[in-house]
Amino acid sequence: MSNRFAKLVVCLCTFTCTVLAQQSHWATTDDPTAKYIIDSERQWAESGCNFNNIEAKILADDFQGTSPRDGSRYTKADILALNPDKSQAETDCRLLDARVRFFSFGNGDNVAMVYGSEIATQKDKGGKPVAHCLTWTDTWLKRDGRWQIIGAQDGQFPCK
Repeated sequence: MSNRFAKLVVCLCTFTCTVLAQQSHWATTDDPTAKYIIDSERQWAESGCNFNNIEAKILADDFQGTSPRDGSRYTKADILALNPDKSQAETDCRLLDARVRFFSFGNGDNVAMVYGSEIATQKDKGGKPVAHCLTWTDTWLKRDGRWQIIGAQDGQFPCK
């Protein structure tokens, strides 16, 4: 009897671990959530040119990012404080690409990793326009039914 009970426990544990295992998949081109996320990323890439203040909507209050300039950390509040400063305006701001990978824990997709790149032109200290290209990974979390970015890691690379 104890041998049968042990086998039953092992089977139940195995089933439970399998059911609770994290699942992931690349977003399809027609996925409405992926479309929303990519459109939001596009708006964020353009915000240095048009000051659309999209950060107030898409960044979670507990957001943390890593700057490509010096590796320092920044918060949602840090970004929102910079938005009124139009002296730092960029030109030619655009999203180059973005891919979304969803992760599921339990009932439905609730985490998304977005891998992308963008370009913007900024003026250097001498006033000369210089293109800046970024490759980044943003982490989105669905919290209380709302998708927001909780983390961003950016890296600067030479523009082609």
